[in-house]
Amino acid sequence: MAAPMKNTSAPAGLSFNSTSFQKKSRSKLVSIPGTRPSVQNGQLLVSTGVTSLDYVIGGGLAVGTLLLIEEDRYDSYSRMLLKYFLAEGVVCGHELFVASAWDHPDEILQELPAPILDDVASVTSMEDQAQSCDPDNPESMKIAWRYQNLPKVQTALASSARFGHYYDVSKTMDADILQRSKIHMFFLPEEAHSETGALSPMTEAYASLLKSIHGVIHKEGFDGATPQSKVRNIMRLGLHSLGSTLWGDDLCCREKPTHGHALTTFLYALRGLLRSSLTVAMVTIPSHLIQNRAVMGRITRLSDTAIALESFRGSDRETNPLYKDYHGLLHVRQVPHLNCLVCEVPDSKDLAFKLKRKQFTIERLHLPPDLSDTVSRVSKVDLAAGCGSIATGNKHLDF
Repeated sequence: MAAPMKNTSAPAGLSFNSTSFQKKSRSKLVSIPGTRPSVQNGQLLVSTGVTSLDYVIGGGLAVGTLLLIEEDRYDSYSRMLLKYFLAEGVVCGHELFVASAWDHPDEILQELPAPILDDVASVTSMEDQAQSCDPDNPESMKIAWRYQNLPKVQTALASSARFGHYYDVSKTMDADILQRSKIHMFFLPEEAHSETGALSPMTEAYASLLKSIHGVIHKEGFDGATPQSKVRNIMRLGLHSLGSTLWGDDLCCREKPTHGHALTTFLYALRGLLRSSLTVAMVTIPSHLIQNRAVMGRITRLSDTAIALESFRGSDRETNPLYKDYHGLLHVRQVPHLNCLVCEVPDSKDLAFKLKRKQFTIERLHLPPDLSDTVSRVSKVDLAAGCGSIATGNKHLDF
């Protein structure tokens, strides 16, 4: 006999929940073209323009941080990284701020590498693909069957879902693509110097540059003080060769410079602007000319990410067969600690870079194992022979 059913209906006007579980809504991430959140700390990242460099520094360059590049001796590869950084901003639709004291920013922008446009076309190319795959279309018989289902190559610049792009350094970016970006320039000989106080540790050049950067960030709404006109965007700062004598600094001239705290004060103030805005900066410094290494250490610590480029050009390693496949070494000086206790450590510290015909890449340094083994065996033999000669000498002295 079945048990009598109880009336479980709720009285009128009252409702009961069967469980207290409530679905937790995810916080909406900031959606900005050319950015993605970090899988380690959730920080918003942008690409440096070199995918291998993004991998080395932990997936990309965090928004609101500063990347320091110690220039190579001839400022060829460091200048190339700066152009990659600016070219990536143009492709992603970011705003640019380019500052220089020697070459005009226009000259730097005219040397940006051309992007490799291999993205899949959206609507037009898909329609063309459908027509080419149509068996009733006589043109489809002219294409091999294995290539009919492949998408066509897009001939116009468009946004891509992937993170980072590839560039051809043998070609320069078209002027039509460059004109689509909003670019702010700071050329020191054309700028009026700001008045600095008697106790200000910054030089007039650094004070003018900082004032210009602050004005652009506030005017364009990157600091959140005023809403941006359209969608939220990122501004990239490219500051070339700070610390040189062209900026009125004497770090490269004297071991005890008069303006020893000028650049460090500027970097400290710049990081304060970056932390409170949707801005990211790349700064190049001729570290090989700075005689006071203590000052260079403070400059490195005031940066979030720091790398150094050591070129083989003009050195003995240029003709050394061990380094015949590379053009220089890359040293990771510092990686950021953002929203985590442990920073992202590169898998290998032995890194080298090389410039191919069309691309700049960073790779792990691989030396021939047989040659290194031979060298180690020879060194052991020499060491044994040296120990024998020393023992013989001691015996001779005893007599």
